[in-house]
Amino acid sequence: MILAIADIFRARRRHFSASSSGARALVARASAFLYAEKMRIAYLDEFGHIGPFVSRNDKKHNTSPVFGLAGVLLPHDQARHLATFMLQLKEGMLAKDLAVAGVPAHSWEKKGSELISSKNIRKYAHIREGIRRLLNEIRISGGKIFFYGREKFQKPEDCRANGLYKTVLGHSIRGIDNFCVRQREQFMIIMDQHSGRSQWMETSAKTMFNKRAPARCMIEPPFEVESHLYQTIQIADWVATLIGRLMAYRTNPTQYADWEWAERYYGEQIDQLATDSVLWRPNRTQARLAGI
Repeated sequence: MILAIADIFRARRRHFSASSSGARALVARASAFLYAEKMRIAYLDEFGHIGPFVSRNDKKHNTSPVFGLAGVLLPHDQARHLATFMLQLKEGMLAKDLAVAGVPAHSWEKKGSELISSKNIRKYAHIREGIRRLLNEIRISGGKIFFYGREKFQKPEDCRANGLYKTVLGHSIRGIDNFCVRQREQFMIIMDQHSGRSQWMETSAKTMFNKRAPARCMIEPPFEVESHLYQTIQIADWVATLIGRLMAYRTNPTQYADWEWAERYYGEQIDQLATDSVLWRPNRTQARLAGI
């Protein structure tokens, strides 16, 4: 608390000669951190694909026109409730899969990429409605959906996966921090364990402790956990998969016409639940330079 108060006075001294609106904004951010009484947990996973994209029919670069992070921003005191809901949802909705797997539901996961497919959504009403129930339970629990994604516009030879991930992660932290400043909450990020992600985690610390505009509501850089043991991370996986389908359709409805169901069944529900979320798309100049 003492450090937070000192930050306020330092901010005032540094910006004494700056515009009053700018100074007030800095003090407001520091004050939000100082008086935060609640904590929110952001469970995030990737959506789309980090590699280059030319078209869905391209022989090599055809996976997804978007890449980003998505998941849920959950009040910390609702984490166990939503984890229990997810466990029971799997036990009912995926009973046959569980029987085949032969392992307890609490240590078994069904990947969103396998579950949320055009075939399953169209053929199995209980899966379609189960996902709707999950989104509704997030709302009831006081949770929000969050995503930050980017439409890929560069030529394959100009794409840099490392830079793309760092950009997405940095913007995601900023978006969540903006939300938590308004809510007067602190937050932490939990992601599934990924062997290749460690090279990008420095970005989170850099954003958190940025001297000019730190992410003051962020408690620690992201934690990584084993997804099959965390129901909440599995929720993030499902949400991220759904966001990936929806954003690919919204970005290119002609090539992804078979994913129209994402808009029809879940588009409005996701839009109502989402906060501080962005799908960045290239402007005309960028698109022209990239030849699209």
